[in-house]
Amino acid sequence: MLILALGVVGCRPPMANQAPPPPTVIVSLPVDRDVTDWDEYTGHLISPESARIAAQVSGLITAAPFKEGALVKKGEVLFVIDDRPFKADLEAKKGNLAKDQAQVALTKAQLSRSEDLLKKKAVSQQDYDTANAGFAQAQAQVAADQAALDTAQLNLDWTRVTAPIAGRVSRMDVTVGNLVNGGAGQATLLTTVVSVDPMYCYVSVPERSFLKYQAYAARTKGASVREAKIPCFIKLENEKDFPHEGVIDFIDNNLDPNTGTIQLRGVIPNSDGELTPGLFAQMRITGSGPYKTLLVPDIAVGAEQNERFLMVVQKDGTVATKKVKLGELFGSLRSIVEGVEPDDRVIVNGLQLARPGAKVNPKEEPISPESLAALEASASGLDAAHKDPAPAAAPAEARP
Repeated sequence: MLILALGVVGCRPPMANQAPPPPTVIVSLPVDRDVTDWDEYTGHLISPESARIAAQVSGLITAAPFKEGALVKKGEVLFVIDDRPFKADLEAKKGNLAKDQAQVALTKAQLSRSEDLLKKKAVSQQDYDTANAGFAQAQAQVAADQAALDTAQLNLDWTRVTAPIAGRVSRMDVTVGNLVNGGAGQATLLTTVVSVDPMYCYVSVPERSFLKYQAYAARTKGASVREAKIPCFIKLENEKDFPHEGVIDFIDNNLDPNTGTIQLRGVIPNSDGELTPGLFAQMRITGSGPYKTLLVPDIAVGAEQNERFLMVVQKDGTVATKKVKLGELFGSLRSIVEGVEPDDRVIVNGLQLARPGAKVNPKEEPISPESLAALEASASGLDAAHKDPAPAAAPAEARP
């Protein structure tokens, strides 16, 4: 019986190798959202106006009635130079003018008498010409005296050094009690003033972005970037969002061939003086109006040479690849311009286990709330009050 049992076992056919079960992958459906393209650049703040305050007359500084670093108004007195010598000079010039005006009156009377006597042939023509020349000379002297008086008055006015523009004043380069020099080429620098409202922010943008802004401006407002006043928003290093709103008001007249960039300028209201010239700032510019698009996690996008693709699970459970055209990145989600449908089950996890044509076990999960929250923040760019008030059609390069 033992021999018979061993024979029966030995005659059984060997068991066939069972195929492993299909690998499990995580799939998600694309999300359909309204988004707006935003570009960010690093720039710096510059005051539209800057003035170097220098002495225009020489003298002793007797007062400096301003606070260093404070905001000053146009015409506000910053320094006072001892005006006593200039007042004395002004009075002297007034005296000279009065004396020569009296001389004009005298020569005019003499000329009038000479005219009467000449008609009666009581004086010669030479005497009349002499009287006429004396009158003209006296008039010329009065004109010179008036010019000297105006100069003396101007020098007296310059003893009160005022702010030529409204803005923030710097420190005192010269303090009270010091002598200063005036005049061209040797004037003593007293302080500087820079305007603070509005503030300029300059950035350099690449050629591709500039052309995109040109197309956006022409499509939405029928104008060039220089005329369209495209909105822009800036933030400082310590700010989380972009609280300062302005417009693009200037673009340079040529592209730098060395860097492939062109300079843009945003003008930002700064009534509270919070923005300081020289600070670095991050500028955000809209490159399109709101448009609808499908988005998938950026990690799901594969690359093969110059092409991009997604791996999707078909109804029968097999894997297929879809070539896609990519749009902008919003948080961790990528806009897909073309190549994907709303009901495509896109593999977002387990890509290394999936092979085109092979079967997989798809486990569907929605896109994470964190990614959707980041999408909303990135796609809107700003809060509702800052959204572009005039929605535009999707740019041609971003429509599915």
